[in-house]
Amino acid sequence: MFKVVYRNSLRIVVDILTIAKDSDIESKGVGITTLLRKGNISYSRLSRLLNDLVRCGLIEEINAERGVRYRISDQGRQFLIAYSRFEEFAQSFGLHL
Repeated sequence: MFKVVYRNSLRIVVDILTIAKDSDIESKGVGITTLLRKGNISYSRLSRLLNDLVRCGLIEEINAERGVRYRISDQGRQFLIAYSRFEEFAQSFGLHL
């Protein structure tokens, strides 16, 4: 038997930011299809999340020839670094985020 682990909202944000960072080729951003597929999230939830992330300044929206693309901002990169440090700190106490 295996244990099913669900992602919380914060973990989904971290996953989307990480995908945007890792999939960004030559600063041209990443498309919504890649975020949907790699993030394993519904379109409606991803749309709401991207709007929030753009509004907060963690993701930048780029209007490209073939539609809108997304790129992690410097603030988004700082968020990932801070989250990583906090996750390590929490794990040192036996907590899992």
